[in-house]
Amino acid sequence: MDTVDFSSKTHGTEQFRWERGETVVILAAYRGEPGLSQREFAQQMGVPRSTLQHWVDRKASLDLEPEAADFFESPVGLAVLQRILVGLHVVFAENCSCGLRQISHFLELTGLSCVLASSYGSQQKLSSAVEAEIIAFDQQERTRLGAQMPTKDVALCEDETFHPRPCLVAIEPVSGYIPLETYCEGRDAASWNQVVQEGLAGLSVHVVQCVSDEARGLRSHARDGLGAHHSPDLFHVQQELSGATVFPLMSQTRRAEEELEAARIERRRQEAERDACQSQCPQSEVGVSLDRQVADAEQRELTVAARLAACQQRGQRAGEARRGLGSDYHPFDTVTGMPCEAEEISRRLNARFDAIESVAREADLSERCLQKIAKARRVLVAMLATIAFFWRLVRARLETLSLSPELEQVFVEWLVSGHYFLLASRKALTAARRRELRALGERLLQQARDGPLSVLPDEQRRHLERIAEQCAAIFQRSSSCVEGRNGQLALWHHSLHRLSEKRLRVLTVLHNYFIRRPDGTTAAERFFEAAPGDLFAWLLARLPVPARPAA
Repeated sequence: MDTVDFSSKTHGTEQFRWERGETVVILAAYRGEPGLSQREFAQQMGVPRSTLQHWVDRKASLDLEPEAADFFESPVGLAVLQRILVGLHVVFAENCSCGLRQISHFLELTGLSCVLASSYGSQQKLSSAVEAEIIAFDQQERTRLGAQMPTKDVALCEDETFHPRPCLVAIEPVSGYIPLETYCEGRDAASWNQVVQEGLAGLSVHVVQCVSDEARGLRSHARDGLGAHHSPDLFHVQQELSGATVFPLMSQTRRAEEELEAARIERRRQEAERDACQSQCPQSEVGVSLDRQVADAEQRELTVAARLAACQQRGQRAGEARRGLGSDYHPFDTVTGMPCEAEEISRRLNARFDAIESVAREADLSERCLQKIAKARRVLVAMLATIAFFWRLVRARLETLSLSPELEQVFVEWLVSGHYFLLASRKALTAARRRELRALGERLLQQARDGPLSVLPDEQRRHLERIAEQCAAIFQRSSSCVEGRNGQLALWHHSLHRLSEKRLRVLTVLHNYFIRRPDGTTAAERFFEAAPGDLFAWLLARLPVPARPAA
C-alpha cells in the first residue's frame, strides 16, 4: 500500500478539519486494502479509528448505489463533481441568467445533493469565488498577452447604454474583443477619453478609427481624444430615414386601403339596389338613375384603387432607396468587385437620397419628415470621408510593400477586394445575398492566386494575403456589434434588476475568453493573435473542492 503522510495534521485543536480531498484519498486506499483491519489501517494512515469509521458510515448512508458511492468518494469522482459544479456556475449562473436557486434545484433533481452542498448559501459562496477568479484570470492573461502582442492599428465601435446608469461600451469589430465595458457617470468626450485610455492600457494598439452615432461627445472623443477618424453608423442613417418615410407612407397606404374598401362596399350596395329596382320594374326611369349612380361608384373605386397603387409604389421606392444605401456604401462595386472612389460613391448615394426626397414631395409628407431626411443627408459628408479614409490607408499600406505596378493592381482589385467581400458576406441580411458576396470574393481571390501571385514564393504570397485581409478590415461602416452587446446587457439588467460593476466585469471576461465562434476561437485569441489560457482549467485549479452537504 502506498502510504499517505498525514502526520502534519494537528488533531488536538478545535480548528482542525479533514479536507474532503484527503478523506477521499484515504477511503480509496482503505477499499484497496481488504486484508487489514480497520484499526491497523487507521494506525498506518495516522487517522483516528473512530474518524475512519465515521467516514465509512457516512458513505454507506448516501442515497446512492454502492458503485456510485464508491465513485464519488474517490479522487476521480471528486474531480468529476468539481467539474460539474464549476461548469454549472460558469455556463448557467455567470454566462446566462440562471439563478443560484435553479442550480440548487438541479443538484436536488439529479441526486447530487447527497454528495454536494446544494443550499443557497453554499452556492452563493462558490459564485463569489468563481467571479473573483474569473477577474483574476483576465488580469493575468491581459498582462501576459498584451506584452507579447504585435503592434497594430484597430478600429473601435463605441456606444453607451443605460441600466439606468450610463454604461460605456467599446468593441474591436474585427475580433469582437471588448477592451472597455464600464459604468461611468458622464458620457461626454472627457469621460470617453478617460475610460478608453484605461481600457487600452498595456495593449499595443493604435486606434485609427471610431465608429459610432453622431453624438457630439463621441465625435469629439474620436477627433481630439484619440486623433482618429470618425466613421458614421449607416444603421442610424437608415433608421432616421425609416422614421421619416416608413410610418407616414404606411399611414397613407392604410387610409387608401380603408377608402377602397368603403368604395367597394358602396359600389356593391348601389349595384344591389339597382338590380332590385330592375327586377321589380324593368321599364322604370329610376333604373336609369341608379345605373348612373353605379357608374359613379365604380369610377370612385377605380380612383381610390389608383391612389392606393400610387401609395404602395411610393413605399416600395422609398424602401428600395433606403436599402440601396447599404448596397452602395462599399469601397468596391458589389457586382464587378472593382474599386469605387469617393466620387462614384457620392453619385450613387446622392441618387438614393434624391429618390427618397422625391417620394416625400410626391406624398406631401410633413415638414418634420423632410427635416429628418435632411438630417440624415447631412451625414453623407462623413460617409464619403470614410471612403476616402479607407483608400488613404490602403495606399499607405501599399507603399510599404514596394510592389510592381502589375502586382499593385492585383493587390487592390483582386486581393483586397476578395477579402473584403468575404468579410461583407458574413453580415449580409439574406442567405442568398451572403452566397452572392461570398462567391464574388472567392472568385476574385482565385483569380489572384491563379494569376500573377502563382509565380511568387509561398512566404511572400501569404504575406500579401495577410496584409490584404488587414486592409479589407479597415472599412467599418456599422457599430452593430456594440448595439448587439447593448441589447445583451439590457436583457441581463432586465433579468437581474441590477448589474453590479463586478458582474459586468465578469460578463466582459466571459465574452473575451470563454465564448467561441464556430471556428473555435475566442475574441481574445483573435485580438491578441495568440491563444489565451484555458479559463475553465484556471478555475478548476484554483477553486476549493466542493463542500459536502451539512446534513
